[in-house]
Amino acid sequence: MRALSLLAVAALWVAGCGNVWNDPYPAVDAGRNILYTAFTDRPKHLDPAQSYAEDEATFTAQIYEPPLQYHYLKRPYELIPLTVEQVPVPRFYDAGGRELPQDAPAERIAESVYELKLKPGIRFQPHPAFAPESYGQPENLAKIEIARARSIADFPHTGSRELTADDYIYQIKRLAHPKLHSPIFGMMADKIVGLKELGAALGKAAKDLPKDGWLDLDAYPLAGVEKVDALTWRIRIKGKYPQFAYWLAMPFFAPVPREVDRFYARPGMAEKNLTLDWWPVGTGPFMLTENDPNRRMVLSRNPNFRGEAYPCEGEPGDREAGLLADCGKALPLLDQAVFTREKEAIPYWNKFLQGYYDASGISSDSFDQAVRVNVGGDVALTDEMQEKGIRLLTSVKSSIFYMGFNMQDPVVGGLAERATKLRQAISIAIDQEEFISIFQNGRGIAAQSPLPPGIFGYEAGEGGLNTTVYDWVDGKPRRKPVEVAKKLMLEAGYPNGRDTKTGEPLVVNLDTTGGGMGEKSRLDWLTRQFAKIDVQLVVRSTDFNRFQDKVRKGNVQLFYFGWNADYPDPENFFFLLDGHEAKVPHGGENAANYANPEFDALFGKMKNMDNTPERLQIVRRMNAILHHDAPWVFGLHPKSYTLSHRWLSNRKPNDVANNTLKYQRIDAAARAQARQAWNAPVLWPLAVGFVVLLAALLPAWLGYRRRERGAALR
Repeated sequence: MRALSLLAVAALWVAGCGNVWNDPYPAVDAGRNILYTAFTDRPKHLDPAQSYAEDEATFTAQIYEPPLQYHYLKRPYELIPLTVEQVPVPRFYDAGGRELPQDAPAERIAESVYELKLKPGIRFQPHPAFAPESYGQPENLAKIEIARARSIADFPHTGSRELTADDYIYQIKRLAHPKLHSPIFGMMADKIVGLKELGAALGKAAKDLPKDGWLDLDAYPLAGVEKVDALTWRIRIKGKYPQFAYWLAMPFFAPVPREVDRFYARPGMAEKNLTLDWWPVGTGPFMLTENDPNRRMVLSRNPNFRGEAYPCEGEPGDREAGLLADCGKALPLLDQAVFTREKEAIPYWNKFLQGYYDASGISSDSFDQAVRVNVGGDVALTDEMQEKGIRLLTSVKSSIFYMGFNMQDPVVGGLAERATKLRQAISIAIDQEEFISIFQNGRGIAAQSPLPPGIFGYEAGEGGLNTTVYDWVDGKPRRKPVEVAKKLMLEAGYPNGRDTKTGEPLVVNLDTTGGGMGEKSRLDWLTRQFAKIDVQLVVRSTDFNRFQDKVRKGNVQLFYFGWNADYPDPENFFFLLDGHEAKVPHGGENAANYANPEFDALFGKMKNMDNTPERLQIVRRMNAILHHDAPWVFGLHPKSYTLSHRWLSNRKPNDVANNTLKYQRIDAAARAQARQAWNAPVLWPLAVGFVVLLAALLPAWLGYRRRERGAALR
């Protein structure tokens, strides 16, 4: 009887509670203006001087505010002010210090000066480093308080203050800090006047510091950065470098206050991850309130945020897409964003379908369930997705994936005709269209050059065709037949894949990090591509650190790399092939070690130009050189496919800006309703169990009643 009663109560409880038992979030958060999403890789750096990875920018871009940002809706991408009053227009000076006109030739310009003036009233998030009465100063922090702290929230006193020019100047100096190893120090040391010298001075000073010592950067001058007043500062750049404005939209140039740096330098803090690399401090719309990178990270609204307005302009189609409905509203439109770590794609996908994540990418395993490819290549959502009201956003990313040849290798490298024709033959043989179809579910376009769509100099159609690899047929590119590649192999001295000089078969080596689902099938496919021209491919797998070391030392022959745009300019892609950027010997980003004097001369001229017809002509010539020399097998520009539920608004693909969370909006009521409908309890198994249990217990109960009556009669 007790079992029957408990089962009945359980049935009533399940019927009344709906989907409570499998909801991964606290009941108190139901109906709140919270965005729920996931991340797969834990961020390594949240310090703006060090962070350079896309998964880190997911967080840093919502917290830190550099001087500039990109307009959220306009395309092509447009720089606009963020914390400063206007986008700076540089003033040019010659070697004698005389100011030059804006149209002065680049060779006459010795320095460019950028003056930036802050909007008044911008304040930092609450933080113990700003605690009143100097409480937050490290010398006033009790050791017992540090010992008890597990997060920044454990410090009882916080404060704030207004953003100043000093905070931006301090961060620029941090790029030269020897212990931070900023990934852009080398590049910026060649651009910002005096930064290289500051790095040398700080390097000497750091040698004399104790292990827990603090380097007060205010004690070291930086010649190229000048404070004009509390809200204004100037940055002096060597020569003409128009791309510097794009760097002013990256977190590297976001402000870091001196007192925050001092606060985190307190002995005992680093051992408990109480560092800027773990607990960032900014003026942005959100602040990090929970950091457990193996489980969950939470961004909450910064109570001190000034209330930036949602844009009222965009590009054609934005109004019809509902992207201007929140025109003029104060940002951010969310109260919180909860990021849960999902190491596997299937649980991520299933929780999205249940409504527990508001947006999702599409893994290869889930592609057919989410998307169908119609005749002609058009992509549409499946009926299941449409019934749920799910939206699909697609865009070609400002990225390229490529196979690089080590141009210092005696077989595949160099600009001699033999090696060049070998590289051209391999470029034809590797069928990128087939790769995209099989392994990318069609999510990509074959690259014709280093430049992806959306970057100045990219040309669709016949004008941008890589004529070494493709023919233009019936209004579209067609890869040259394998017979053309075999003819090039013959001309290179490798008939039927054998060296005419030695008679030995041609063997080439691909270095890779290996691993990952589907890796074997991709490498098997690639081996077959080389076999089409009788070349034997040997795959040499190694761990990531060893692979990086081999690339750095030039001990590779072929390798796969990719590049995401730092900013929307052709210089940011062509520099990957600039001879002055070669890994060997310069330690730059040119992993192929490609060096062509004509290309390098054109790059030196093009990189400092504005986007003019003359610049376009130079870009075309540079692409023609690369088509012939083939230092890369130009792989693909990936397509981004993102799904979002109908209650998530104001999402638009943006490949160069990361501070996009503040624009997004949640309809919490619609989400709660959908979750309830999609996760209704399935009660029939419980009913069947109830009947089975009743059938099992009924004979015992009837026997008990008979014995009870018999005892009464006796």
